[in-house]
Amino acid sequence: MTLSTDLKIKGVGLAGAGTMGKCMIDRLVAEGYRVAAYDPFPAAQEYAREKGATVVSSPAGLAKQATLILMSLPAPKQVFEVIGGENGLLEALTEEHVVVDTSTVDPETSRKGAEMVAVKGAQYVDAPILGRPSAVGNWLMPAGGSQEAIDYAKPALLTFAKSVVRVGDNGAGNAVKLLNQLMFSVINGVSAEVMALAEKVGVDRKVFYEVVAGSGAATVSGLFRETGSRIAAGNYDNPTFTVELLCKDASLGLEMAKKAGVTPLISGFVQMINENAKGKGLAKKDTSALARVFEEFFSKFEE
Repeated sequence: MTLSTDLKIKGVGLAGAGTMGKCMIDRLVAEGYRVAAYDPFPAAQEYAREKGATVVSSPAGLAKQATLILMSLPAPKQVFEVIGGENGLLEALTEEHVVVDTSTVDPETSRKGAEMVAVKGAQYVDAPILGRPSAVGNWLMPAGGSQEAIDYAKPALLTFAKSVVRVGDNGAGNAVKLLNQLMFSVINGVSAEVMALAEKVGVDRKVFYEVVAGSGAATVSGLFRETGSRIAAGNYDNPTFTVELLCKDASLGLEMAKKAGVTPLISGFVQMINENAKGKGLAKKDTSALARVFEEFFSKFEE
């Protein structure tokens, strides 16, 4: 089939008005798209309504008002519920629809999602987001799916992303994202460790952070600048990304590797520290709170 690209007339539906979904609503509405939103939480519904989106009571309602459906959801369970649950997308999808999942899930979930919507003749793209909420407009989205479906969705996606890159068939987009999340986990972990270690070797952690972050050293990354800054200030609340979400993403990445027949070593070890932090009550804190785990560990050498 040939897909129409007249998205402003057909409309865009969004399932999930959480942190990233809110960013999407803001940009889509600002660019003149007619947006319908679904989210079970009243606060999210109110936000969408205030920003100019039409709030619907079910995922099926999205498909009745829009031909491009975006999903921004926490985990595979919610993805399958939105697609095939009661009053799910499948009740109203047609061959005119394209479903784009921006959630961080595993490749198997994306391939299963594609199979589910294909029954109704709809197309599916997994296009997770590489970037923080504060970087909206500069996000990169690795996309898995047909070029036709990606091209159809791209004008709307480029209201909040700088680039949408096809990386393969369904599942490939999330494979790229999970590999990225394993890198995130390791960089976050070692940043937390060296920041906690600094004062143990006689260097004020704020001094260490300022010197290294301000240098041209190859070790400096945007993640170190953000993580190190939070640790230097002891600011683990109002998280950019929580420990529990990092645990979820890294777990999906490790499971993906396991299904490929390999066992990641470094990222597997760091995941144990992530889970330890979660078990110590830091689940809702920013990922930089891993520094507390290292501080506790190092303090044992003083006893």
